[in-house]
Amino acid sequence: MSGMFLNPKESPPQTLQNGSEIEDANPSNQIGDSVCKEYKLSKENVLKNLLRVSVQKNTEEKLNLVSFDTDLPGDVVLHWGVCKDDSKRWEMLPQGEYPSDTIVFRRRALQTTLQRKDNGTGSYGVLCIDDQHTGLLFVLKLKGDNTWLNSNGDDFYIPLQGLLSVSSAEAPNSVMDGTKKTLDIMQRINEEGKMENVILDEGQQEVASVESNPSELQTPIFPDKQIGSIEYKDAASILLNKEIKSLVERISAESSMSVGSKETQEKFLQEIERLAAKAYTSFKDSTALFTEKSEPAVQAWKPKGKPCSGTGSGYEVVLQGFNWESHRSGGWYHKLSEKSGEIASRGFTIVWLPPPTDSVSPEGYMPRDLYNLNSRYGSVDELKDIVRRFHDVGVKVLGDAVLNHRCAQYQNHNGVWNIFGGRLNWDDRAIVSDDAHFQGRGNRSSGDFFHAAPNIDHSQEFVRRDLNDWLQWLRSEIGYDGWRLDFVRGFWGGYVKDYIQGSEPFFAVGEYWDSLSYTYGQMDHDQDAHRQRIIDWINATDGNAGAFDVTTKGILHTVLEKCEYWRLSDKKGKPPGVVGWWPSRAVTFIENHDTGSTQGHWRFPAGKEMQGYAYILTHPGTPAVFYDHLFSNNYNGISSLIAVRKRAGIHCRSVIQIVKAERDVYAAKIDERIFVKIGPGHYEPPNSSKWIVATEGPDYKVWEAL
Repeated sequence: MSGMFLNPKESPPQTLQNGSEIEDANPSNQIGDSVCKEYKLSKENVLKNLLRVSVQKNTEEKLNLVSFDTDLPGDVVLHWGVCKDDSKRWEMLPQGEYPSDTIVFRRRALQTTLQRKDNGTGSYGVLCIDDQHTGLLFVLKLKGDNTWLNSNGDDFYIPLQGLLSVSSAEAPNSVMDGTKKTLDIMQRINEEGKMENVILDEGQQEVASVESNPSELQTPIFPDKQIGSIEYKDAASILLNKEIKSLVERISAESSMSVGSKETQEKFLQEIERLAAKAYTSFKDSTALFTEKSEPAVQAWKPKGKPCSGTGSGYEVVLQGFNWESHRSGGWYHKLSEKSGEIASRGFTIVWLPPPTDSVSPEGYMPRDLYNLNSRYGSVDELKDIVRRFHDVGVKVLGDAVLNHRCAQYQNHNGVWNIFGGRLNWDDRAIVSDDAHFQGRGNRSSGDFFHAAPNIDHSQEFVRRDLNDWLQWLRSEIGYDGWRLDFVRGFWGGYVKDYIQGSEPFFAVGEYWDSLSYTYGQMDHDQDAHRQRIIDWINATDGNAGAFDVTTKGILHTVLEKCEYWRLSDKKGKPPGVVGWWPSRAVTFIENHDTGSTQGHWRFPAGKEMQGYAYILTHPGTPAVFYDHLFSNNYNGISSLIAVRKRAGIHCRSVIQIVKAERDVYAAKIDERIFVKIGPGHYEPPNSSKWIVATEGPDYKVWEAL
């Protein structure tokens, strides 16, 4: 690919044909020539890259499996659609048949972010298209600089009919043996620097031999025999299953060749984890429980490429940077920004700031005008300054986004407060219809009610568009790196997925808080149903967000109040909270502005806070520390525990082995690097000469390996 013209970022791609809704990129159509003169070509870069497209047809499943492989650097977005006849008119597949990491672009095309290769040499991706479509249309977008790539001004076109077919009766290794039909489109540079399309003839075949050319393993492969006895619902389901098996086979292939590293295998395992979450959402019935994921050992895990918003880098430690009374300080942003260097030096990588918007309540959780960022915590300029100061010391910043509800500014003809003001001047169509307090004309709620304010109807397209625009504006205007999402029980997690994909945060976590299970006032040992509800919400976001591990907090309460440390091991010998099932998406905590501070809705057992922090700061998951606990007599203890976590390299996927869980003592080994013990009972690690005490306090102790 060569001769790419780098257009201004606001210029959209000129790729959709035949009545597409792409806007005119030429400002001269909107502004008279007397006002300005446009020079379209500002810079030309000549690049040499390769794009390979392979098509495999399966007649039994009536599918075309289209794989993409490119050495283009950075994040590459596939902007694509299908057509049913020779007119090459862009159409979209029915919703539900989209691959992962796909969004709808202006209701006329789809955008799928290709997966980065583990060796950093490019990207790959797969589409699953039924055989009723005659062709695939696409262009590419380089995400970093908003460059669009096409074929000499036209869309790339891949015919999907008239291809050689493959059935399950054929050899299962047909992909490796080269018996499949492939169609390669190579963008090559001729001497004049122009782009050429080279399409192999039907008689040509591409042979991918593992022994002779291991690099071909970078392209996803699809064995044709059916996997297991599962009956799939649609094309997307088949694609998910084959993607997972493809990754497993790639691990096996690399192991047999002795060329795969543990880091490479871990990359595959992370991708399997993401696909498994999506498959779980698709296939589970009302009685199914989440199947715990086997997390790889820390020695093999190393984050590469772009972090996932559900985990960040994997090594995050979060500080909640406020309490319920912070708005009374007379300038909280300024006060907290003065501590930015100190907070960074303690090992925190993320700080969570309070809600920034104009609000009926001074704490910010009853938002009104979302674009007015002058709040009780400080002015919009002070907000920008505190974000900048934390960035200067290497700490990322979460905004507290209240998306479930919004306070109206005007009354309707019945005197009901359901007309909004400001830049997002919605009417009662933006409010769910089944909350009688506010006479909404939207659809029924997709979650629980927050009765103090109108619950927003996220099924409305204009609502989702406006909230996506607002979150993107906060990212660009203020500099937020991610979100803490308030009261996510109130609306479907699939909407959160849309908002996260639209705003592309570094890290996102949702507050899904409901009651644990009790029998006659006594907490049940089995809290699977409770953590299952949190897992279900994470799955609805497609793993794009983590969730606060409310299950673990509740169990720690009973453990410490009643000296029942046996509760910290479930029936399978795993941690009993979300951290035991999906540690990479569990944000562990023991207190926040609601449960503690002056509200005290569910205060952690007094005097036992350091045992709680000894647990969450040594275990997998992403730990969050409450402001009131850090800046107290626990300051040194919390700082020491974070330092141990950093030295040992503990991360959100670390492997834990519970070695003791009895009435008065709990002990565990994490990543073969540390032992931790909490409770008044006795415990010492075996082979004590190989371990040294790293930090200790009342009823807790942590050892590091020598």
